[in-house]
Order: sequence, then C-alpha cells, then structure tokens
Amino acid sequence: MKQEKESSAVQQEQEMADKAKFDTPREKDLSPKEIYDYLKSLPKTDLHCHLDGSMRISTIIDLAKKDNVELPSTNEEKLRKILKVEGNHADLNSLLSMFEITLSVLQTEEALYRVAYELVEDCAEENVSYLEVRYSPILHTKKGLNLVRIMDVVLEGLRAARKKYGTKNGVIVCGIRTISPEISLKLAELAVAYKYHGVLGFDLAGIEDQYPAKDHKEAFYLIRNNCINCTVHAGEAYGPDSIKQALHYLNAHRIGHGTRLKEDGDLLNYVNDHRIPLELCISSNIQVGTVKDYASHPVKFYHNYGLRVTINTDNRLFSGTTVTNELFKAVTECGVELQEAPYLIINGFKSAFFHYKQRVSLLDEALGKMGWKETVLGN
Repeated sequence: MKQEKESSAVQQEQEMADKAKFDTPREKDLSPKEIYDYLKSLPKTDLHCHLDGSMRISTIIDLAKKDNVELPSTNEEKLRKILKVEGNHADLNSLLSMFEITLSVLQTEEALYRVAYELVEDCAEENVSYLEVRYSPILHTKKGLNLVRIMDVVLEGLRAARKKYGTKNGVIVCGIRTISPEISLKLAELAVAYKYHGVLGFDLAGIEDQYPAKDHKEAFYLIRNNCINCTVHAGEAYGPDSIKQALHYLNAHRIGHGTRLKEDGDLLNYVNDHRIPLELCISSNIQVGTVKDYASHPVKFYHNYGLRVTINTDNRLFSGTTVTNELFKAVTECGVELQEAPYLIINGFKSAFFHYKQRVSLLDEALGKMGWKETVLGN
C-alpha cells in the first residue's frame, strides 16, 4: 500500500508537467533581446549556486575595506576581470583559486549575512523563485567564527531576503574533496542538526581527480541515515567513474554537473531510468574546459534523450552569469528549442530538495505563471 501511494505521488507530479502546454513564442519571430526578456520573465530555479562564487564585486571591495583585507585590486573593473573566467582557457584548479579571494572577505557575521541576503535579492531580480545555496561552513572559520554561528547568520540572511522578495530558499552544506573525510563527517553532523532549520541537503565539492568521492562515504552514510537529500559534484573535470562513485558509494540523489556522463552509455541509461537530475552549469563547464564550446555542450542531447536536465549558474560572479543567461545560451548557442525552455525550468522545480507537497506547490505555482492555468494541486 505504501509503495502504491508513493507511486501515485510520483505519477501525479509527472502528469502535472507532462500535461503542461505553453504558449511559447516562436524563436524565429523574436530578436535576441526579446528571447532574453521572455526567458527572464519566467519563474525559475537555481539548484547549483555557490555562495562564495556569487558575490557582487562592489560588496567584495566594501567588505575588504571594512575588515582590512588586501585584494588584488580595489578597482571594480579590474577586480571583475580577475574574478571572471573569460573564454574556455581556465582549468578547474584556477577557478577554485578564485575562491581564495572571495573567502578572504567572508569571515565575519556581517559579511555572511550580507552576501546571503544579496544573493537572494539578485535571484529575485531575474524571477528565480526557488534557490538552493551551497557553501562549506568550514571555509569561514579563519577569524574564529564557529560552525553554528556561521550557519545561523547565513540562514538569517536568506530568511530576511525571502521575507522581502518571496524567493524560497535553503542551504546545501558542502564537504570538500581536498579536505579530510573527517571534516566532511563533521559538516554532515552540522547538516543533520540543521535539517529542520533551513538545511535542504548535503554535497561534496572540489577537485575530482585524485580525490575520490568514496573516501567521504562515512559522511554520506550519516546523511542517508538521517534521510537528508544529497548531491555530489561529479563528471565535470573527471569522467564517468566519478559519477559512478557518487551514485553507488554515496547514493547521491542528484549529480552536480554530470557533463561527461555521455561517455558511458550504460551509466547514462541508468541515470535516465532512475530519473536522477543533472545540475548542468553550461557556462562554467565551458570556462573550465570540460567542453570546447557552447555548440559542443551535451545539454541538447541530454534533454532530447529524456534525462532530467536542470539549468543552473554554479558561480554567478566567476562565470558572469544568471539563470536567465544560462537558458539564453542553451537556446541561442547550444541548440535547445525555445519552446523546450519551460520544460527545462519544470525539471528544476521537480528536482528541488523540498518535501513532495512543497515541491508540487512550487511546480503548480510556476506552471500557473507560465500560462498553464489548469492545476491538480489538492486533487
């Protein structure tokens, strides 16, 4: 009986999206600006967004002045160039080094509250109605803040912004591959403590090569044992084996990036059959050299094949992007049809780390805003 109810719930969620019919404008009738404006007008999600990679340049400079932190430059344009990946010449290691600059000003309560608040504000400006913010609290302890206080002030900033702008949000706590598995376990314990207080999930981020996910399985055992959602960065700079470890050792519910999934047909079909969402970050993938260019990105193939593809930013500052921009690139440079954009957005709402009824409510609200007036909520 329990299995039947769960099956019915999943079927209801699927039917909501499958029945949706949208009055999408034809791409050939629109200018690039009109396409962009249309995509911006739609409700959206951002499921893969790093707090310390999504700051405002002006805020970094202001915080550095207040806390006497030395920056490579205090000129906004110069610092923006330093903290933005251009083209596709960066590797993942150099991108990760940019975090050292942003983290240098994220060591106080005021700074953490402010950047959390401003991130939601920036998301609200482009109609992101659901945001999952990920960060690793251990990286913000250099000036003596303890993990509990770090969690509290970030959540306070997110709640205050949600109250003003209405953007629903929550936190994904990140373990780091290059930091010891013992620290990952400590962070997992923190996530468990905040399960009902703003934490939506747990993640493993950082360099994949030579830092296997399976080393952190104890932390993920604790997470699973406490029925907490989890995602893992995998298949970005490293191949499909990284994705296999994320799924089979850590039991990830979603895959962060998964760009190289196409290299293993059996694994691709496994991910598709089990409806495991992919958190694609198109611009970021190109900038770190995971794929050559936008035309080579697998987003179109993955979507056409039936994978549950979601569109995300990764690092809004470093990539110089927004969810709107990522959707725009998918349509104008990756070959995704404009009329398919709402379905990519739907995948984001369906893949949210919210409880089922909350997820249905989010999806129902989004469908209404996209022009589909018939709802099944409560049926």
